[in-house]
Amino acid sequence: MRVVKSVSSIWLLSLASAFAFQSSPVVQRHGAARRLVVKPITSLSAAQDEEVATIQILMSDTGGGHRASANALRDAFNVLHETEPARFPFPIHCDIVDIYTDYGPFFPYNQYVALYKIMAEYDFLWKWFYEFGSTPLGLWLNDFMLELTCFEPFKECLTRDPMNIDKNDKRADMIVSVHPLCQDLPLKVLNSLDTNGASRKEGRTTPFVTVVTDLGGAHPTWFNDGVDKCFVPSDVLKNAALDRSVKENKIVQYGLPIRRGFWRFGADYSGAPEKQNEAEEMGGVHHKPTIRERLGLLDIPTVLIVGGGDGMGGIVAQAQAVGEKLQRLASASSSSYQMVVICGNNKSAQSSLSPPQTQWGSDIEVNVKGFVDNMDEFMRASDILVTKAGPGTIAEASICGLPCILSSFLPGQEEGNVPYVVENGFGCYEGSPEGIADTVEEWFASEGTMLGQMRDCALTAARPDATLDIARDIADMVYVRKEDVKKGGKNAVPATRAPIPYGMGPL
Repeated sequence: MRVVKSVSSIWLLSLASAFAFQSSPVVQRHGAARRLVVKPITSLSAAQDEEVATIQILMSDTGGGHRASANALRDAFNVLHETEPARFPFPIHCDIVDIYTDYGPFFPYNQYVALYKIMAEYDFLWKWFYEFGSTPLGLWLNDFMLELTCFEPFKECLTRDPMNIDKNDKRADMIVSVHPLCQDLPLKVLNSLDTNGASRKEGRTTPFVTVVTDLGGAHPTWFNDGVDKCFVPSDVLKNAALDRSVKENKIVQYGLPIRRGFWRFGADYSGAPEKQNEAEEMGGVHHKPTIRERLGLLDIPTVLIVGGGDGMGGIVAQAQAVGEKLQRLASASSSSYQMVVICGNNKSAQSSLSPPQTQWGSDIEVNVKGFVDNMDEFMRASDILVTKAGPGTIAEASICGLPCILSSFLPGQEEGNVPYVVENGFGCYEGSPEGIADTVEEWFASEGTMLGQMRDCALTAARPDATLDIARDIADMVYVRKEDVKKGGKNAVPATRAPIPYGMGPL
């Protein structure tokens, strides 16, 4: 009962703050007070900008995957314009915005990133908020509070000029969401904008798509039938979308949008991507010994331990346990092993694992790195990956044919990624540093048999063309939008296309 009262008190306090905010149309943005100007604004481009399509990508930096996905789509649009000019004759400019950090009116909305880091450190907090937020009451409260407190700030975001974000005189031609909390309210705002304030429930003409960046499980807020398209990476999430009443003809399944270095094994996209030869690439530009030499690594069995961009996940204890185990294995087998540890922005972990604080055995080679921007090369140089169960990292590992040991997961959000890896046959879950070390030893001791089988399974699960497939569909939609606007004015409805099943992407 005390918990219920506490929760009720928090929500009442939030409601009071919300009403206080609603009484004044002034909102803090980028540290400066700015008065909201509510006026009908069209997504029509000016005549001089007609040959540039604009897309606003909504996200929040709660974890590195959302911005990475947004950047991947932006890069894919650029590549398509360069390599397929007949189909994509003019460029697409992307305005990527952390809508909560930049436009959240007050706590907790403008502090989601900091709160994410705190909750990710304490599983019980994350589990409670995630599970409560998935209940009918939690979903209603979230929807109610967002609309009450954030409608006007989000309207300012959605009316900003993608080519000059300090102005609000021109809207993006299309909206793309890559975050679970960027569907419901932005759709209501667009309904209002496209009907000049007549309705928040219907009337939207600006194209809107969701690109789900989770893999084996997803929060219900990802799915809203009001979108034009919902791109999902797996059968599990297709079923989750259907359970949330998203119509099947709106669901498109390709895979996860991932960084350019992982597209079709990082092939040169000066030609048609579908014509690249995977076997030739693995034996050529992505030949493992060649990559190791380029990275300054030895050409010996290698385990890669990563903590994500934030360096989270107990990486110090994991590296120490694996290092000790590999030293004993090397001494017993007269072999040598290599361990690469990428600590991300965790400078404390990097310092702890580097000499003189840690001295490693003579039979293992250890490289400790901070944040790197060539993770694709380190993955391709490795034989085993130890990582938390982040969806992007798992998708990237499968493309590299890299067996995974999953060390941790966020309850609810990442929990479904574990069976995705296990059932697809390219990894396992071990929650303790000792269990991780034992598994690394077992896999290396199999003399390549287990690793070879898991590598083949990983490549079978890989979706290296997903980013470009998603980008093609979105680019087609924004091009149609611009053409319809030219012909029929601001209320022209973009043409829709039937979803293309995975593996049947446009040629």
